[in-house]
Amino acid sequence: MSIVRTTGMATVVFAGSIGTIIEWYDFLIYGTAAALVFNTLFFPGIDPVAGTLAALATYSVGFVARPVGGAIFGHFGDRVGRKIMLMITMVIMALGTFAVGCLPTYQQIGVWAPILLVILRFLQGIGLGGEWGGASLMVVEHAPAGRRGLFGSLVQIGFPLGLVTSSGVFALVTMMPEADFKAWGWRIPFMLSILLLGIGWFVRTRVPETPIFEEIKRRDKILKNPFVEAIFRSPRSFLVAVGLKISEVSWVYILTIFIVVYATSQLHLPRTLLLNAIFVAALVEVITIPLFGWLSDHIGRRIFYFLGTFFTACFAFPLFCFWAPKTR
Repeated sequence: MSIVRTTGMATVVFAGSIGTIIEWYDFLIYGTAAALVFNTLFFPGIDPVAGTLAALATYSVGFVARPVGGAIFGHFGDRVGRKIMLMITMVIMALGTFAVGCLPTYQQIGVWAPILLVILRFLQGIGLGGEWGGASLMVVEHAPAGRRGLFGSLVQIGFPLGLVTSSGVFALVTMMPEADFKAWGWRIPFMLSILLLGIGWFVRTRVPETPIFEEIKRRDKILKNPFVEAIFRSPRSFLVAVGLKISEVSWVYILTIFIVVYATSQLHLPRTLLLNAIFVAALVEVITIPLFGWLSDHIGRRIFYFLGTFFTACFAFPLFCFWAPKTR
């Protein structure tokens, strides 16, 4: 019985993780492109610094869209089912990313280029907003009691593996001659998402709906408005969860996006150096995330969140002292 259960969980975890890897790959290659090339391709008529800020502003649109996607797909996930919503979010994300790779530049269609870029970025954010929580929920609801920290953490590996994949692909294409990279090479990472979609779709179609949702449906306990219920029935828990997530992701994007822009534009370090550094850091995360997930099953979740937040706050100071430009 335990072997069957373990085999079933392996399938569920793999399906949740592969979809999350694909979603994060799609989301993060946009950030890398925004930091490296979008300023000249989609905002060429303004000052280089302002162009970089404009490119990163389009990146921020995805963060505006993510809570919208979470609300929409969380609502329908509680009413229709987790599995079908995860299939839809994966398609939205992959097709939006592929479309960015096909997008004409400012020189070809003028102001419509940045407008379409923002629209596609918004779609990416919608897709990731539904995917991130949905995939974790699917795995945790399948997981046995006492191992939810470990199995839930395995889904979170999707972020570093998506980061490894996206930075690795971009590191390869940035080795091309500069003219070729800016002409067409930057499109390759975006277009690869359509291949990843096929893999993710194949895997996820083989995962059953979660037993918890099936039980809720059997007992006819499906809420009419799950999103409103989640916020107004437990507002304190909702706000605490939002605050915890902000404390985490704000630091992540400083390290993966801001540092790339700052180090290449202000410190004039080679972009391959930065991409390789992110690549190595993400590989470390692949080990540490499941380690702390496993420990949380034995010690508790709270203590590790506090320790991680404390370490992040302390480490910010030596990091930025190191990156500070040297003045005479």
